[in-house]
Amino acid sequence: MKKTNEEKRVARHSRLRLRIIGTQERPRLSVHKSLNNMHAQIIDDTEAKTLLFLSTSSKEFKTKLDKGGNIKSAQLLAEILAKKAVEKGIKKIVFDRGGYPYHGRVKVFAESLRKGGLEF
Repeated sequence: MKKTNEEKRVARHSRLRLRIIGTQERPRLSVHKSLNNMHAQIIDDTEAKTLLFLSTSSKEFKTKLDKGGNIKSAQLLAEILAKKAVEKGIKKIVFDRGGYPYHGRVKVFAESLRKGGLEF
């Protein structure tokens, strides 16, 4: 039976997760995107705790932009997330693209995080 695109993405993500581990010094920034929204969370895998979570469906994001599934929203989400992370003292992260290709929204998201002051 043929695998769906989502099943292929999950398989790629599980292969990536074998190499990517978030620590207290360098937590993992995980990205998930859907057709209409994008979610990002900063995770400390050693303690299995989410340090920071932000989504394009959250209230603070909806006040600035209505749509959450385009490049402009990914850029704004990254800027807000980078600002909050730096306020919490997180400057170095490990980027987990979630099995998605480094292209389009994921690429713009990563570049905006770098502009916001995060290193990876």
